[in-house]
Amino acid sequence: MKKLYIDSEFITLTQFLKMESFISSGGEAKYFLAEEEVYLNGELENRRGKKIYHGDFVLIRGEEYQIINEN
Repeated sequence: MKKLYIDSEFITLTQFLKMESFISSGGEAKYFLAEEEVYLNGELENRRGKKIYHGDFVLIRGEEYQIINEN
């Protein structure tokens, strides 16, 4: 499991995808989420603006990420 450290209360799913280099720009998020299965805390998620908080888990392409707030 990978850990992703954030310095704010939350990030959006689009920000997560950009931070982990799944997409290079926010405009690509819609198309990426239409083609790839992304799970947030075990539930299929396709909303680009979905907020991801400390303690959440994201599963994408067989890799699991845990979101951790640095503060």
